[in-house]
Amino acid sequence: MRMTPEGYGAGDVPVPRLVGLMAVDARESARARGLVLDAPGRPDFPHAVVDYVVRQYPQPGTPVPRHSVVHVWLDFGEGEGGGGVREPRGPLPPPGGPRRELEEPGAPAPLVALSSS
Repeated sequence: MRMTPEGYGAGDVPVPRLVGLMAVDARESARARGLVLDAPGRPDFPHAVVDYVVRQYPQPGTPVPRHSVVHVWLDFGEGEGGGGVREPRGPLPPPGGPRRELEEPGAPAPLVALSSS
């Protein structure tokens, strides 16, 4: 008779903690325990290397049968993009044109002397 920890079946393995790992390391960690990783919405997942796991299901420590699928969600690592578009975008306005300081709001309009001829 095989003894197993509470909640584990004879062929169950605990899901490893994958959050924080690079995609390549997460795949290796899962493979070493006989699990398969899937990244919903990421058809390029088998080739992803530097993306980091930001969420997983099932949670770490959950007993699952060997060869089960563990779902992971990925994001870029710190400093690797994902910051979105920063404004302003080109093209910049052409050089030239009036470049003068505007009067302060509420300031009286400057007096203009009219010549009488």
